[in-house]
Amino acid sequence: MNRHLWLPAICQGLFLTNNVTFIAINGLVGFSLAPLGWMATLPVMGYVVGGALSTGLVAKTQHRFGRKTSFQLGLAVALGSALLCAYAAWSKNFWLLCTATLVAGYYNANANLYRFAAAELALPAWREKAVSMVMAGGLIGAVLGPNLAAQTRTLTTVPFMGAYLALAGVALLSMGVLTFITFPAALMKKAGDEGRPLREIMRQPTFIVAAACGALSYGVMNLLMAATPLAMQQCSLPFNDVALVLEWHVIGMFAPGFFTGHLIKRLGVLNIMGIGVLLNAICIAVALTGVDFQQFLLALFLLGLGWNFLFTGSTTLSLQTYSPQEKDRAQAALNFFVFATTALSSFASGVLVTTQGWQLLNAGSLLPVAITGAAIVWLKARQRSAV
Repeated sequence: MNRHLWLPAICQGLFLTNNVTFIAINGLVGFSLAPLGWMATLPVMGYVVGGALSTGLVAKTQHRFGRKTSFQLGLAVALGSALLCAYAAWSKNFWLLCTATLVAGYYNANANLYRFAAAELALPAWREKAVSMVMAGGLIGAVLGPNLAAQTRTLTTVPFMGAYLALAGVALLSMGVLTFITFPAALMKKAGDEGRPLREIMRQPTFIVAAACGALSYGVMNLLMAATPLAMQQCSLPFNDVALVLEWHVIGMFAPGFFTGHLIKRLGVLNIMGIGVLLNAICIAVALTGVDFQQFLLALFLLGLGWNFLFTGSTTLSLQTYSPQEKDRAQAALNFFVFATTALSSFASGVLVTTQGWQLLNAGSLLPVAITGAAIVWLKARQRSAV
């Protein structure tokens, strides 16, 4: 675990700082500027829709320019989009805010490959731990993101404009960190050695379950996390409480990264993913008991833990399904499914929490959690029958 894993972990943390700050403020800024209340989370949705639309372009830039240059391009987009968000807040332009977050989706799609790049920086026997370690870097975002939002929201006379300006500084800092990382040289492909077609890769049962569990775990997590600031505001809880809940949620998401890889090697990837499903179910049960601060705090913390086990597990599982020659298109497909599901959950989050309420939103989350659990059981049974 040399510096070439610690530095991507820092980049992952700064990326999550951007994401958590966006989650904390975009719904609230959107709610203050949107023509209709149900449109409040459209800026949040724009971020993940932009990610989904960018997956193909990111795959091409990663293939053509390599990891490092492509990651730097993503950070340049993060810098420009943060400044555009700040201008949108200042000019009170809701649709410009949505456009800016849509553009920021390119950075989202790019930085979501940090976890795959981590596996390339370690020996094969350490891949699970490398992925887990870089994911643990999200702890930086857990602490920095909510506090950045809380401390900079009144930095200017325009609410939250200061937070967007701070994110521009975060992008510059990440650019500096990335310059010190040395990624492995791109694999030179021989003519006709492009690997299998994407449709053949995607037909593998292991790939199907990895993609489904990664997408659904992210979708459920985003559905509840994006709605939390609005739900807590509806319950008359102060923004500092919102920031604290999001902080502990993201701690739950990434603190297990220090040991999730070890658990996967010891207990098996599907068993760890099954524990993630159970944690998600307990989270929903807690959320359904009430809307006090303590219930928001515990539910979101459990949601983060469940997401970590499921998403780290699905990433590790997916590594079994493609060769180095196939990685760009396979990883692009995996990220596309994540972004598409998250985009849908972002939109549903704002609509449901503003029209139906927090309780119904949580009850509806039980369906994708059940589907995730069923997919894991199906693959486990299939593997046993093949032995």
